[in-house]
Amino acid sequence: MALQVQVYGTAPMAAHYSSNSLLGSTKQSMVGVASGRASLASGSSRRVRLKAKASLDTTATAAVAAVGQVTEVNKDTFWPIVKAAGEKAVVVDMYTQWCGPCKIIAPKFQELSEKYHDVVFLKLDCNQDNKPLAKELGIKVVPTFKILKDNNIVKEVTGAKFDDLVAAVDAVRSS
Repeated sequence: MALQVQVYGTAPMAAHYSSNSLLGSTKQSMVGVASGRASLASGSSRRVRLKAKASLDTTATAAVAAVGQVTEVNKDTFWPIVKAAGEKAVVVDMYTQWCGPCKIIAPKFQELSEKYHDVVFLKLDCNQDNKPLAKELGIKVVPTFKILKDNNIVKEVTGAKFDDLVAAVDAVRSS
């Protein structure tokens, strides 16, 4: 993914930002206008109106999950990340934004990702956009945790049952 942002303003200022990363397979662009105050090098400030244009080129084919943290996935990035995990166990938290128990267990799930560096931790919002993937994975209730190894689901924990989740992760890690 290449992200380029250019900022144009009425004050003598302009900025350009670009970044490279690996995700997805689409191209998007955004344009926005903002106004506010800009601090100048002289220490004074000046009212400015800025126009920003950003383009997001996600034509790269690989997806990456960071070790020691939970990575948000969607229907496009889920399987590439699972396949990239190789022989590592992958734990997926299927949740929704409105689910109370999902919100309660989320910090504990994050703690697990910081504890087990030999496991990939993902979270999937089971919203309308990701509904086909949630259906493919057999999600009926949230939260549901699926544990995959070698691209296959090997364990499942339904509900915000932290002790059951830890036991399931430990069992898969030791197998």
